[in-house]
Amino acid sequence: MPRKYSHIQEHEKEILELRSQGMTLREIGEKLGFTHKEMRGFLSRYNRKQRNLAAGIPPKPKGRPRKGEIREPSIAEYKYEIERLKMENELLRDFLRSTGRK
Repeated sequence: MPRKYSHIQEHEKEILELRSQGMTLREIGEKLGFTHKEMRGFLSRYNRKQRNLAAGIPPKPKGRPRKGEIREPSIAEYKYEIERLKMENELLRDFLRSTGRK
């Protein structure tokens, strides 16, 4: 008897609903027929996508880009990069102060 394959993305709403009810990834996987590793990977990708959307970074287009096509970073990506660099500078400044160099 052949195995029935299903894509994990088809079960996204059901997975998130069961997760909000407090079920573990292993329990959800057993119920829907996925392994714990597949569930963990799905949740990791889902959370990464949600973080990027919250930061205003649009999803990257799939596939190979066209010849000569140069994608300009969006304003949200620039803002995200500026915030990241500010945090990095603050950390370095605190480190230099703690070592007594500045």
